[in-house]
Amino acid sequence: MNLTKKKLEDASAENIISPQQVESLYEFLLAQSQDVPKFTFTHVLYYLGGLIAIGAMTLFMNLGWESFGGAGILSISVLYAAVGLKITNSFAAKNLAIPAGICATFVVCLTPLAIYGFQQWLGVWPDDSVYRDYHRYIKWHWLYMELGTLAVGAIVAWKYKYPFLIMPIAVTLWYMTMDITAMISGGDLTWELRELVSLYSGLLMIGLAFWVDIRAHQKGDYAFWIYIFGVIAFWGGLSSQNSDSELSKFLYFCTNLIMIGVGVLLVRRVFVVFGALGSCGYLGYLASDVFSDTWLFPIALTAIGLGIIYLGILWQKHERSITKKSRSLLPVPLRQLLEAKS
Repeated sequence: MNLTKKKLEDASAENIISPQQVESLYEFLLAQSQDVPKFTFTHVLYYLGGLIAIGAMTLFMNLGWESFGGAGILSISVLYAAVGLKITNSFAAKNLAIPAGICATFVVCLTPLAIYGFQQWLGVWPDDSVYRDYHRYIKWHWLYMELGTLAVGAIVAWKYKYPFLIMPIAVTLWYMTMDITAMISGGDLTWELRELVSLYSGLLMIGLAFWVDIRAHQKGDYAFWIYIFGVIAFWGGLSSQNSDSELSKFLYFCTNLIMIGVGVLLVRRVFVVFGALGSCGYLGYLASDVFSDTWLFPIALTAIGLGIIYLGILWQKHERSITKKSRSLLPVPLRQLLEAKS
């Protein structure tokens, strides 16, 4: 629910609350939501600047840094991390939670670079790959960098408790599944194996995100980024599967519909977006391949769409009673999670 000052003033005009209560309540709600990411110019600047800084030391790292050697890369990474922690503490002291969380995340994202430099310095780097390949290729020896990032990420997240810190942890978990598979398979990582690993690792990440959501939803949205990368991995692996069976394709469609339902239930848009993409893809397949010469298909699809709209009307009329009865059957932690998101 988007509660604006205009709505509070409308409530005052209906004598539901007094004009004095409008100002007090609005100030209270504003203070409560100041640390919640919103699509405002201030927050866009925060995240744009933070992502540029993080990208500079990760995705956009060039070969120029290799000239510093392992010791130089390690030293510069440690120096950057020290400055990042200093800025994080400064922002935290001023109750600027979002920029503080972004700066703390920047520190975590420096970890794989520091470990790479350390390995180069010791002369134990196993091949001629360079740091910028870390975000492009699947190799077993990235595991040292990933384990270190998870350890540092867990420590920094435990200390500062900013939800954005979960982002590099979620990305690292995603990378790690592929690299562990490469190690187990001896480097023979076929596309079929990649798809299956992506599918099942995505399911595991979604399960982890759900557990985190139940345990920590009252403190912050720590599950957001795990849901994001879990759904991307799961849906990507699912959508990459090849099948000539119409039943399999229909089950794919049903899975995407279930994703939409889960997204609505948990108020997680990422499920809805990818579920909608998959559903539209299946309907497009039916229109172009299965029923390409059938003039009744668009009519039938229109009727189904109107039927779904009618179901929405019925749901709106009976939503309160259905929700109350269905939630009474759920475990208490799950019920509390759903009520918190209502």
